[in-house]
Amino acid sequence: MARSAGCVRRIALLGGGFSTDEDGVLDDWVLGQVDAELPRVCFVPTASGDAVAYVDRFHRAFRERSCVPGVLPLFERESDDAALREFVLSQDVLYVGGGNTANLLAVWRAHGVDRLMREAYERGVLLCGISAGANCWAEASHTDSFGPLTHLPDGLGLLSGSVCPHYDSEPARRASYGAAVAGGVLPGGWAVQDGAGVLFADGRVADVVARTEGARVSRVEADGHGGVTVRPLSGRRIGADV
Repeated sequence: MARSAGCVRRIALLGGGFSTDEDGVLDDWVLGQVDAELPRVCFVPTASGDAVAYVDRFHRAFRERSCVPGVLPLFERESDDAALREFVLSQDVLYVGGGNTANLLAVWRAHGVDRLMREAYERGVLLCGISAGANCWAEASHTDSFGPLTHLPDGLGLLSGSVCPHYDSEPARRASYGAAVAGGVLPGGWAVQDGAGVLFADGRVADVVARTEGARVSRVEADGHGGVTVRPLSGRRIGADV
């Protein structure tokens, strides 16, 4: 099994990684958070329907790294509940891919993976992910799961507030998320630009990084006057060109 209860509980929200980047800077940052010679890293591709190409991309990215990569498939599940729990809790990192946030949460709940993620979190397993894989950990999120950008007041709630991925890289994200927070349909939260990452330890910001100049993570909150305040978090550049 993984660690005992009482460990630091950690979540990393990623604006990149093997899904989108070739340099692997954010993935290396994630691995660097784990105190293990060969960390066990499990990719969870539920949000993409366990897309084969996405799984292959994960294997190509991580098989050359100092880790033990694995995958948790749910659409063609073979393990029983006991084996599933043992596998999930044996990991050092649970890395959730992008795709459809609403579908991801529904499938996890159908298989009891939502409860396993909570247990892993309490045991000190590092939870992380990009896009839907960042949205899922919060109380609520900003998503295109239903086509047009909208709010999803339905997450695991391991991270307080809401999450908005692709904050500056996708048209209308910034304005739509701001309107949702200003109107109270989403709680204030964390806006993650592509190229940035943020690590939370026991619910508090512990590290903020960027693989590209200008990439930011911001705290977005209603200002009480029909708008929002956007506060970029202080961070540091990481990568070979720094």
